[in-house]
Amino acid sequence: MTSIELPFRATTAQACHWLAQQTAAPWTLARMIENGLTPYVWLDYDADYPALFGDANGGYPAPIFFEGDTRRLSAGSEDVLITITKDAYKIVTQLKPPGFRRALHELRFLKKDLERLASKLKREAEPEPVNIEAARESQTGISKEQVLMAFSSLVKIDLDQALCDGGGIFGDEGARIKGSAKRAKNKALWNPVTLALGLNDVYRVPIPHLKRAFNAHDFLYAWAAEWHHSLALLGK
Repeated sequence: MTSIELPFRATTAQACHWLAQQTAAPWTLARMIENGLTPYVWLDYDADYPALFGDANGGYPAPIFFEGDTRRLSAGSEDVLITITKDAYKIVTQLKPPGFRRALHELRFLKKDLERLASKLKREAEPEPVNIEAARESQTGISKEQVLMAFSSLVKIDLDQALCDGGGIFGDEGARIKGSAKRAKNKALWNPVTLALGLNDVYRVPIPHLKRAFNAHDFLYAWAAEWHHSLALLGK
């Protein structure tokens, strides 16, 4: 397999080829999406959508992250359908039905995202056992903003309001780190593993969706070992 140099925006074939070299395992579009990678499609400026492009009158790379859109790609669709994306200013935008359709060959993956995933997979493949207790002691929690970034799109409730009103959300302190809000309510920290398990148990958020959240955010990498350990103990 000839080594390739990753371009800034890699095609699906380039990304799969490169990841296969890094991990000694085959990769597909579905597997990349399952591991939290976000595909992009370049959108040329469209005068019918001035608010979407703003000052980007030459176009911009639009991310495909909405679950319905990515699930369709993972299932083997013949083209790309974008119904929700981010505009040129990175603000989430719902497109007018039926959305944008593009050819599969137009999909691109960011070099930095691919390199980050490869590094993560190599760390996970290291033979040294993970000391769960030491990892737990070295962590305090994640902020409300990080909770919302990772999990709010997975639930139908107003998670922001739930964090403010629900104490620990799942009973007493629940997912909230004990004592983290003593001085100021907005300083509360949350255990993402406890929170994710609660979202699955109480709000039926599927485990695969929660796994993607842990793979997609840098601030959750330190919690990955505890997350997988908890799933193993629960047989999930």
